[in-house]
Amino acid sequence: MKKKIVVFSGAGISAESGVKTFRDHDGLWENHRIEDVASPEGFRKNPQLVLDFYNARRRQLNEVEPNDAHLILAELQEFYDVEIITQNVDDLHERAGSKKVLHLHGELKKARPIDSDVDIVVWENDLNVGDKNDKGVQLRPHIVWFGETVSEMENAIEITSTADYFIVIGTSMTVYPAAGLIHYLPDDCEIFVIDPKLSNSYTKSEHYFQMSATEGMKILTKKFLNNMK
Repeated sequence: MKKKIVVFSGAGISAESGVKTFRDHDGLWENHRIEDVASPEGFRKNPQLVLDFYNARRRQLNEVEPNDAHLILAELQEFYDVEIITQNVDDLHERAGSKKVLHLHGELKKARPIDSDVDIVVWENDLNVGDKNDKGVQLRPHIVWFGETVSEMENAIEITSTADYFIVIGTSMTVYPAAGLIHYLPDDCEIFVIDPKLSNSYTKSEHYFQMSATEGMKILTKKFLNNMK
């Protein structure tokens, strides 16, 4: 039986592909307050503004490609059971070839009706006011906004609890409830952290890589492949 690698990825891995975070140094998202473009209240107040914000992000996905960190994680599937839990709403892990990807905060290329969080449909193009499902209900981005429940959290906890190795890539582990996943790891699980900005506070120093996602994964994959010998 293959050993289990669980990866917890954040904006840092996608940034290397050129995906914009949209969060400026002053806390604004493309000159908008977070509450205006990433909350149910903002959507009720100005739905087209919110839809346009995510339309721009969805279009950008057509301009970027998976980077080496994404590709290395996909290649590790040959030797390990690799499951990825990501805070990212892009599809770069899937495009790199990863088969088991859980999106905690939703996906840009999906939409759902405003009255349900389960009737999810694939949506590749712009989404506008007037776009409805077959029941006549307005569609919204399949994104977990501030104040909404992270419905995939229980599935993420279950995956985390089975890890032999846990790799944190490109996330500060400060956004809850997702950051709490680390408390569900088995006692004998080895934790690895890759982040150029993150201070090391919860893993062994030799398991901490203060570098980019690609640089860190190139080093770390050698360790995992050596374990196979």
